[in-house]
Amino acid sequence: MLQTNGEEKLRAYAEREFPKQLLKVSERVYHALSYGHSNATIIIAANSVILVDTLNSRESGARLKAEIENLTDKPVKTIIYTHSHPDHRGGSGVFRDTVEEIIAFAPVNKPLKYNEKIMRGLGARTMRQFGYNLSDEEIITQGIGVREDKSGYEMLPATTIYDEDIVEREIDGVKLKLVRAPGETDDQIFVWLEEEKALCSGDNYYACWPNLYAIRGSSYRDVAAWVDSLGKMLEYNAEYLLPGHTRPIVGADKVREVLANYRAAIESVLLQTLECIEKGMGLDETVNTVKLPPESANLPYLGEHYGSIDWSVRSIYAGYVGWFDGAAVNLHRLSAKERANELIPALGGAERVSTMIKKAQEAQKWQWSLELCEIFLALEDSEEVLQLKIKALRELAKLETSANGRHYYLVSAYEAEEKLK
Repeated sequence: MLQTNGEEKLRAYAEREFPKQLLKVSERVYHALSYGHSNATIIIAANSVILVDTLNSRESGARLKAEIENLTDKPVKTIIYTHSHPDHRGGSGVFRDTVEEIIAFAPVNKPLKYNEKIMRGLGARTMRQFGYNLSDEEIITQGIGVREDKSGYEMLPATTIYDEDIVEREIDGVKLKLVRAPGETDDQIFVWLEEEKALCSGDNYYACWPNLYAIRGSSYRDVAAWVDSLGKMLEYNAEYLLPGHTRPIVGADKVREVLANYRAAIESVLLQTLECIEKGMGLDETVNTVKLPPESANLPYLGEHYGSIDWSVRSIYAGYVGWFDGAAVNLHRLSAKERANELIPALGGAERVSTMIKKAQEAQKWQWSLELCEIFLALEDSEEVLQLKIKALRELAKLETSANGRHYYLVSAYEAEEKLK
């Protein structure tokens, strides 16, 4: 979301949600927040330790291991992955000498065939989304956690992979229920600890608008399934909600309130989008129509600091009906160069368009100026216009409330600067 004080809102959110802390849930259960980019839950069993997720890297995993050793001399023998994202598995390697079982669930849907053929292209977009090449000063937050360190992933593979929807286990005296809950990923689960009334939610809840679509590029995330999974979580009447990112929620009433509001907001965006499709609205009209309901709009855990409602609507629209929005003009659109070849003369020529870009920037119409830059540069190279594009990207970054969007603007600006060298 672009707002006048977008950068300030993102900074305030980061300061609120990522204090380093170890929450004691009970004599045997602890939740580790901001020991790395993600969170982990520590369960001290009769003779060993069970971990729900292992943080994101060798370095953060080592911090987690040191904290566990402060709590107990029992070894980590069991690891449970809530899902396959590397920021939840990247610290597992530090436990290789003691771990005996690593548990995960198989995805409900197989990845698309040949997905590996697009990894390099998606890798470049991933670098932009997460801002991996930005400085510590430039990165306020990575959206749902403190910045990932550069020590790298050291991920151990799962040794037990379940296809079931619900698995009940007793591990070293601890009763756990593992529940399939597709949402941010197709292999997502949550872990229920009955004795503590604690629910380890993985990435289906964190305290901001979720990544219903990742701008780094991803297959469609089934939003209806995500809503259903949040409904399943509500059935457990948890007193502790221990998320994979951001602060835990404590108190049965507060957990229920937060989860119910989170679920309702996502479902509202989904159903509004489908209603627009039903009415025959095009994609852009749909994006401009769908809004959070008033009762959700100002809730602190629904701010657009990671995902974006705009991007979510676009993804839902394409997920249900594909790329074509029903307008005949979009069946065979002109290429960017063909469009520029017609538009620039119609607007009075290249010099006139350059003047329009400068006037747009003087009026702080940064998105319009960026679009004009793209039109101009599609037809001819210009160092002056490229510099104006860089300025527009940097100004949009200041307005962006989403860490992902902010990073994308800043990295794109750096990439444009490389062309000036």
